[in-house]
Amino acid sequence: MEKERTIRVTGKGLLKIKPDMTCVSMTVDGVERDYEEAVRRSAEDSRAVKEALAKAGFSSEEIKTTRYSIDPEYEGYEENGVWKQRFKGYRFFHELRFSFDSDRETLGKVFGVLASCPAEPEFRVSFAVKDEEAAKQELIRQAVADAKRKAVILAESSGVSLQDILHIDYSFGQLRMEIMPMEQMKLMKCAGSMNDRAMDIDMDPEEIEVSDTVTIIWEIK
Repeated sequence: MEKERTIRVTGKGLLKIKPDMTCVSMTVDGVERDYEEAVRRSAEDSRAVKEALAKAGFSSEEIKTTRYSIDPEYEGYEENGVWKQRFKGYRFFHELRFSFDSDRETLGKVFGVLASCPAEPEFRVSFAVKDEEAAKQELIRQAVADAKRKAVILAESSGVSLQDILHIDYSFGQLRMEIMPMEQMKLMKCAGSMNDRAMDIDMDPEEIEVSDTVTIIWEIK
């Protein structure tokens, strides 16, 4: 029986995409002695953040919880040369997130109201691609075209011809289409002095570079 002759080629797709969506993640946290007080403080601070953002035009329905916890916290201390732990209280942690079509004026308003928010949330800003699916599809098209282009060159150089495709190997991996140009920050010094005024934010995020691969096996003759 004649052995099947094949050629296996991996194609690569590469895109540089300008982010068109701004994402803001905010956290409020603290420690209270009583569990009920920790729950109350968490709700109070989260409500204050949402009320502040309402001044920038965002409804509470647009602001989603991405992480929430209330856990006991302990602190270490030394007593008579022995290291011990004692109960400190309950730490509450509430992370909120919302996004909007990238716009410097809107981002400036967000900075302004968060700087004036009595809850003094920590927050970070990231930039992402709104239509990730379209970008993924374009990457696949590019990768397949690249694989075919390489296969044609290899076949011609080897004096053979491409026949039917026998197998396509593609792994649906998670592509990260988001960049975070700034670390978590807290505008504590501005609290109470901004009066919700918009800040002049000059942020122009770099393009997001993503790549993907497809491996194709052709029969050759």
